[in-house]
Amino acid sequence: MKVKKGDNVLVISGKDRGKKGKITQVLLSNNKVIVEGVNKTYRHVKPKREGEKGQKIEFFAPVSVSNVILVCPKCNQPARIGRKLGKDNKTKQRICRKCQEAVD
Repeated sequence: MKVKKGDNVLVISGKDRGKKGKITQVLLSNNKVIVEGVNKTYRHVKPKREGEKGQKIEFFAPVSVSNVILVCPKCNQPARIGRKLGKDNKTKQRICRKCQEAVD
């Protein structure tokens, strides 16, 4: 997966197309991410005890990874991500395909 928790992304398809947000959680098993401010959903909760009121809980539902693209922190544009070996030839770095700068 080319995006990580804490990355700024742009939604490129779906009902929230064009919105930007930060990744708060990555769900590897489902290939989905949860983006702050995108895909807002409500869950209605029944009252458990007598005299208690029901609630309407707001949360952000997961979005498929294919529907988001990373926004490069250097050039501040949505860009595809490549990988390149670091200077010690052991660690991999993510690089922006537009400005060729390291993303991490």
